[in-house]
Formats: sequence, structure tokens, C-alpha cells
Amino acid sequence: MDDTPHPAHELSTNGVGPWPGDWPDDPRYDPELLRHGDTRNVIDRYRYWSMEAIVADLDQHRHPFHVAIENWQHDMNIGSIVRSANAFTADTVHIIGRRRWNKRGAMVTDRYQHVTHHDDVTGFVGWAREAGLPVIAIDNVPGSVPIETFALPRECVLLFGQEGPGLSAAALDAADAVVEITQFGSTRSINASAAAAIAMHAWVTQHVPFPPR
Repeated sequence: MDDTPHPAHELSTNGVGPWPGDWPDDPRYDPELLRHGDTRNVIDRYRYWSMEAIVADLDQHRHPFHVAIENWQHDMNIGSIVRSANAFTADTVHIIGRRRWNKRGAMVTDRYQHVTHHDDVTGFVGWAREAGLPVIAIDNVPGSVPIETFALPRECVLLFGQEGPGLSAAALDAADAVVEITQFGSTRSINASAAAAIAMHAWVTQHVPFPPR
């Protein structure tokens, strides 16, 4: 028997070993994972499932919001934003500008999250208009509205800029609304990936029903 670890494995402290006993008769399970164990950072529901099966299952209940990120400076935060988009099951992540981005922060979640590319803001906005999706820019610029008081559309694109300079003038001009995350300290801005996670969670609190405790 070949004991070589499965090449799709990711390091995790919550992995499981080879499947004990008879293997399940279910096409979603990956024979290599059943044989060698599953060290990926996935929830228990997806243990031993193939990557394709996980993506197919996620596609059945992705949320109808998208995430877009301008990528002019090879921002290190993009990977972390992709990871958060996966956690909140965003429909798709759109990279605007440079096609290449640092995937380390994604922690392999880009394998399960749909990611697409647009050459520039004009191309991205054209896609959003054709898809009928309003673009909601997240930036603390004059005239922005507190996200805590803003009714986020159920179907929309949350647009984020680069760490430091924020969104480009073209992106702000093209946005249907500009909202900011209210801050109470001395720093002018918060980390871009943290802001993205907050904005996605704000969408969740407005549109995902939770049963009462």
C-alpha cells in the first residue's frame, strides 16, 4: 500500500486518520483521503469528501453577495479576504487589476471559493451592471454612510480597496453607495482584511435568519 500523504492535504491540528472499518459507499468520499486520513482544515461535515464534492455542496447554499477587491499593489490582505469570503459563503470573489495575488493568507480556501478576475474597474462595473448587482464600496471617505445604519441589498457586490490608499477614485465614482465601518479610536483606518470580514458579517446579520435561542 502506498503511504504517501495525499497531495491535496493541508496542515491542520484537527485532522483525522485513515477511515476505520468498511469504507462508505458514497461518491462524495475521496478514496485517497479514506486511505491516508484527512488533515485538511474543513468542518466535520466535509471530512473525507473530495474537493469537488465540497465545492458542489457549497454551491447549493452560497449567499447571493459577491466580494470585489482592487489589486494594484499586490496587497497581502487579499488572501485573508478570500478566506473570510469562504467562511461566509460569498458567491464569488472578484480580483480587479493584477491577476496574480498572494494566496498564503487564503489558507487553501481559494480551492473551495469561486474567484474570478477583471482587468480594470471599467470591466468589473460592466459585469456588475449586466448582472444587476449594485456595487457597495467600503471606505471611510467624506460622504460615506455608517454601515451600521445602512440597509445592505441582499444581492450586491461588496467592494474593497488596498491597505493604505483604499479604493481608487474610479471605483468610488462607479459605486452605487459608499459605506464606512464606524471607528471609535485614534487610528484613521483598520486593516483591510478585518474591514472585509466586518462588512461580510454585517451582510449576514441583515439577511441570514437565525432561530431564537
